[in-house]
Amino acid sequence: MALIGRLAGALVAETGGHFYLVGNTKEPCDWKAAGFVAPAQVDAVVRPYIVLANGGAARVAGLRARVDVEGEPLARLLADRLLIRRNGSVSERLWRLIVSPGGEPPREDAEVDARWLGEVPGPVWEIVRDTVLRCL
Repeated sequence: MALIGRLAGALVAETGGHFYLVGNTKEPCDWKAAGFVAPAQVDAVVRPYIVLANGGAARVAGLRARVDVEGEPLARLLADRLLIRRNGSVSERLWRLIVSPGGEPPREDAEVDARWLGEVPGPVWEIVRDTVLRCL
């Protein structure tokens, strides 16, 4: 079971003892405080996800989503499904759809069951994605 959370506006996925950063950060990140070694470069337009080096007590903190997809396929899935392709940022609308599908915001420390994300067929997700990103 993998966990997905947020780190400085990007996604961080913990899977099989590895951590992936998916998307561009949207604010300054204290990598050391988060338990990671600062990556040399983050440019999600060029490379949508990177492996983060554990610099200590790394973990996914705060609101988390739990999924069954593991390893690099999870990082690819998250990049494909949640990143805005033109700028490499995580879509806040799509993230909210995953962590609060009923519209009720979860607690900041909740762990949400999002196994369905890995089960939705790609063409169906593209319809959902396009609809959510068009809404104002």
